[in-house]
Amino acid sequence: MKYPLVSILIPAHNAERTIAETLRSALTQTWLRKEIIVVDDGSRDGTLAAAKKFESGEVKVVSIENRGAAAARNHAYGLCQGDYIQWLDADDLLSPDKVEKQLKALPEEGNGKILLSCPWSPFYHRIQNSRVVKTSLCENLSPVEWLLRKLGQNLHMQTATWLTSRQLSEIAGPWDTRLLSDDDGEYFCRVLLASEATRFVSDVRVYYRVSPSNRLSFIGASDKKKEALLVSMKLHVKYLLSLENSERVRKACLTYLQTWSLMFYPERPDLMAQLQSMARELGGKLDPPRLRWKYAWMAPIFGWSFAKQAQNVLPQIKASCSRDLDLMMYRIQAGAGQQQSR
Repeated sequence: MKYPLVSILIPAHNAERTIAETLRSALTQTWLRKEIIVVDDGSRDGTLAAAKKFESGEVKVVSIENRGAAAARNHAYGLCQGDYIQWLDADDLLSPDKVEKQLKALPEEGNGKILLSCPWSPFYHRIQNSRVVKTSLCENLSPVEWLLRKLGQNLHMQTATWLTSRQLSEIAGPWDTRLLSDDDGEYFCRVLLASEATRFVSDVRVYYRVSPSNRLSFIGASDKKKEALLVSMKLHVKYLLSLENSERVRKACLTYLQTWSLMFYPERPDLMAQLQSMARELGGKLDPPRLRWKYAWMAPIFGWSFAKQAQNVLPQIKASCSRDLDLMMYRIQAGAGQQQSR
């Protein structure tokens, strides 16, 4: 029996502080037949040098000019030979048996159209304090049911949780380089469309490092990211409707548009008009977006834009304080560990 080759593909941009730990988590995978490819996306720090220290027959490191994460992923995929693809961002980690247990969960005869997923846990610096994100996506699902829950309940599965066959990757096609935000959400919609079902492997883990607001998924006030998000949203709706054009699907799509409309309101009335047009095509309409109750009281006093800005910024400040505290505890524990080993 020939065991499948797994390609672990790591796009990296200014990840000098985390790339070594990420590479170690890839190298320590218990699935032995693997290749690891790092594509440095024009980093301005020491990412490339840090990754080069791991270069070997099993690890390949290349550098390209900065074109964004999607382009770096496409470049990595073009270099790989794997039967299965494990995407891994340069600051995230895999539990050691992640790949092996997912592959062993496949039917004995093998099925390249089964898409594998697993639990994920957000963390700052100490993975032992992380907790699994449990949602209704954490089970075996058909493609239409998975996308219905994603859009209708505003859920997602972290990028590295997936293990994708080359067969599905080829059908799905390349990552969309237009998408400056939610490129992973759109990409895995296409993978899901090509699949027969998802299989959730519950006893492994992906650790997702929660980074500051310069992360790819952060929209902020960027008009380009807002425009890209709208493109991704249109594609999400199109993909789900292509699987099932029913009342329950249209309702989920309307909920999805309503949930994300706050990203465009009130700064981009042109994008809001496009969302409203989509809602009419789905047989409904969008209500004016609402702020969370913690911030809604600010709007009559300070104005809607100020209240929305507070809703965006204050959680970031709280997260930054939590991240700094976790880093301090991480360093204390690391120092104590070094003292004990002497």
